[in-house]
Amino acid sequence: MKIAFQMDPIGDVNIDADSSFRLAEEAQARGHTLFFYGPDQLAYQEGRITARGHDFTVKRVQGDHAELGPLKEVDLADFDVVWLRQDPPFDMHYITSTHLLDRLAPGTLVVNDPFWVRNYPEKLLVLDFPDLTPPTTIARDLDTIRAFKAKHKDMILKPLYGNGGAGVFRLTPEDRNLSSLYELFTGFSREPLICQKFLPDVSNGDKRVILVDGEPVGAINRVPAAGETRSNMHVGGRPEKIGLTERDLEICARIGPLLKEKGQVFVGIDVIGDYLTEINVTSPTGIQELERFDGVNIAAKIWEAIEAKRA
Repeated sequence: MKIAFQMDPIGDVNIDADSSFRLAEEAQARGHTLFFYGPDQLAYQEGRITARGHDFTVKRVQGDHAELGPLKEVDLADFDVVWLRQDPPFDMHYITSTHLLDRLAPGTLVVNDPFWVRNYPEKLLVLDFPDLTPPTTIARDLDTIRAFKAKHKDMILKPLYGNGGAGVFRLTPEDRNLSSLYELFTGFSREPLICQKFLPDVSNGDKRVILVDGEPVGAINRVPAAGETRSNMHVGGRPEKIGLTERDLEICARIGPLLKEKGQVFVGIDVIGDYLTEINVTSPTGIQELERFDGVNIAAKIWEAIEAKRA
């Protein structure tokens, strides 16, 4: 198959951690051809969805891991699969790219399905499952946020469309910084904020469960660094081997059919203790850590699901 990756610069990725690199590596091993372009190079041109980028091959040598061909313009309708893999922020630039990629269906398979990536961003899809999640409020109004803190005392405050642990704050009952943080966030963004009751179980780790076409295939535990609330690996969280609990499987059984129905092939959910906190569909990661811990080729499972859809 002809595969295109819409992603951030491939030359900058960490080949031992990046899931997009691992997906490209596995696709190459399966005989597929690869094309790379950045989201800024995606365009609508008089009825065609085009991209300017490079054919490429990969190898597991950091710093020399991607060999790019000459710059060229392609019609993405000529490709079998396009991967939507750039990192958030989930802003209007990101949303516009999902609208353009929508136009490739049904001839080209876009993974994950951009219509539902747009309609089900990670911190909003969980609202469909309130019994699985900690108490949550989404608001831009300061009085509403203050009321949430007054009720739950210990809370997490974060931007609704952030990623990688950026801008995540814990506000304890004694904390007096809510108004200042509100001014900070609203001073540079019109986004609402999301508040969740703090879960003490995060000290034991924030579990990332990987689902492929709605089915759980394994998990890693991300443990916060000393003195940190956040467990994201982008901010120093330590990955550990961990299995799936009965509660994890219960959560996956509830959300899996919806993910499969909506074309969300590669999804990473976050579970703290017994609670689902996020359903990551935009650019989930964790493949390589899970493969090392469990000795299972997760990238192959993802490609098997995609190949079955293109058969």
